[in-house]
Amino acid sequence: MTKHVLTRRQYLAATGVGAGALAMGLGSTRRAAAAAETIRQGYQTNIWGMPTYYLIKSGYLAKHGLSAEEFAVPSGNITMQQMVAGQVDLGTYAGPSFIIGNVKGGLVAIAVVENVGKTARITTRKDLNITKVEQLRGRRIANLTGSSVGNDLVDVVLPHYGLHKGDYQEIRMNVNDMVAALAAKTVDAMVNVEPYNVIAVADGIGSDLVDFSKFDPMPVFMAATSAMVEKRPDTVVAYLKAWLDAAQDFKNNKKKVDDVIYAFYASKGYKMSPQTFATALSRVEVNPGFPDLKSYMQQQAEILVNNKTIKTIPDWSKALRPDFMEKAKAKA
Repeated sequence: MTKHVLTRRQYLAATGVGAGALAMGLGSTRRAAAAAETIRQGYQTNIWGMPTYYLIKSGYLAKHGLSAEEFAVPSGNITMQQMVAGQVDLGTYAGPSFIIGNVKGGLVAIAVVENVGKTARITTRKDLNITKVEQLRGRRIANLTGSSVGNDLVDVVLPHYGLHKGDYQEIRMNVNDMVAALAAKTVDAMVNVEPYNVIAVADGIGSDLVDFSKFDPMPVFMAATSAMVEKRPDTVVAYLKAWLDAAQDFKNNKKKVDDVIYAFYASKGYKMSPQTFATALSRVEVNPGFPDLKSYMQQQAEILVNNKTIKTIPDWSKALRPDFMEKAKAKA
């Protein structure tokens, strides 16, 4: 199993993922008895991508006759861009990034794998003693502009507290650079996802201000390229069957899941206690399926249209494809 990273220097440093190989045992199914079919799997190295990382390491893909070529990046909107460019087959990101990817490149949602609203948070510098969101007026806020979390911050969360563009200074920054920026006092707050928020708090650098869950549950979609859906529909179903297997570990074998994901961060030099890590992972709600999210996605799309991020609203009958998950569950 080959791992790929972006060639740009900043992302090499951010992800710390190099080329390597992982052998997977064959499963008992007829599909697995043949040579494994390769899928190009994108995932982000923040906590949102860790269920996908676990899937890759779990052996369930091999059970269903698949192997994964890994594309690890700091943020899901980069995976979306890779998929639009035809470099990656599958990847996860929240609603706004998926909508942009559908409009730009015809990407298709084949599942909702998790809800991550509790992982997206505003963390402030501890020394500033900020206790209310309104106190961010005039402050420097680190934000990954264009990401789903970044869009939610600007379009939904801050306006709820009366803060609009121009009321604060938005500092564009990669998520894995934000804790260092807080420590260096070059920003006053960061809008980030786990594990970076819990790391900042545990290290005495930051204070937890608010999470996004009451504004947006932030369902994370597993998306596929249109070519993947049209040319390899059986592969998509087999892939989702592997997800359903992995989901059982998140419910019934949490120690195994924790050990795999904790080892990932430890190998990249992150210093987290098991307790701090457990807090971060507990904020991810993993439950692969496909609930009816047309109304939610319509609202998200209208926000993007109003902000002139996109010009048209997707055709949900083509963009959202629950039929693949239904087939996977029927054959499980």
